Amino acid sequence: MSQPKLVLVGGNGFLGRHLATHFQTLGYQVVSISRTGPGDVRWDARTLGPWARELEGADLLVNLAGRSVDCRYSEANRQAILTSRTDSTRVLGAAVAACARPPRVWLNSSTATIYPDTRGDAPANVEANSTPGGPFSEKVGRAWEAAFWAAPAPATTRRVALRTAIVLGADGGAFPVLARLARFGLCTPQGAGQQWISWLHIIDFCRAVEFLAKADDLSGPVNLCAPYPLRNREFNALLARALRPLLKLPQPRWLLEVGAFVLRTETELILKSRKVYPERLLAAGFRFEYERCAAAVGELIES
Repeated sequence: MSQPKLVLVGGNGFLGRHLATHFQTLGYQVVSISRTGPGDVRWDARTLGPWARELEGADLLVNLAGRSVDCRYSEANRQAILTSRTDSTRVLGAAVAACARPPRVWLNSSTATIYPDTRGDAPANVEANSTPGGPFSEKVGRAWEAAFWAAPAPATTRRVALRTAIVLGADGGAFPVLARLARFGLCTPQGAGQQWISWLHIIDFCRAVEFLAKADDLSGPVNLCAPYPLRNREFNALLARALRPLLKLPQPRWLLEVGAFVLRTETELILKSRKVYPERLLAAGFRFEYERCAAAVGELIES
């Protein structure tokens, strides 16, 4: 049998590095397409080019391309966040459509932030719950998915939108920053602390992508998150118990706003309430290694 091939687009970041390693361990040939960094093939994320040849006969295409949302939401940054996602998805669709042997599966990044802010003890959002309107981040998620579903890919290419929650890992993403701040006493509720956090261990992120690559009857939007979200105050309590800082400093909303301004980011990243449930993933038979955040945090602190 020939070696299966994964084409990984925009894979220079935290998620992409782990996915590449995971699939190489499974025996895949991994080809990375990126604008900058150590990728195998270059592209501009907007126009067709020689890079498109890599999609011919690929078993799996995973698109992670998109500008980081860890910035101030100025008009220029908003436009860059939006177009980096929609333009890259559209041009990938054109490349897939032009293939004589198109990829068997196309997994395209989306975001669990596509769902509205979850108030109180409202039920968790499942895949059918996305609604129009809402703040900038929700509109980006819907535009991103609209570009994905509008792409002229052939019916033989199965498509899945990965509505991914916050992915926790020891070597990238948000967790190392949160753990470092917690060691200095910032392991208290952020704002009121009642906002929900949906999360996923990096090991389960890679396992879920592998599962979806093989789940031939599963297409459409899929929530990538652990089945037990928790409140912000509970998450910070886990950090406090694990790291035992000498001080515990309060984090009222006004202080978070000042800190976000200084760090050139947005408080929405920690104050929006995200309560999401992986209904379709569980129904298809996926089982998590880390269902509860306490186990995930414990493993990450020790690693």
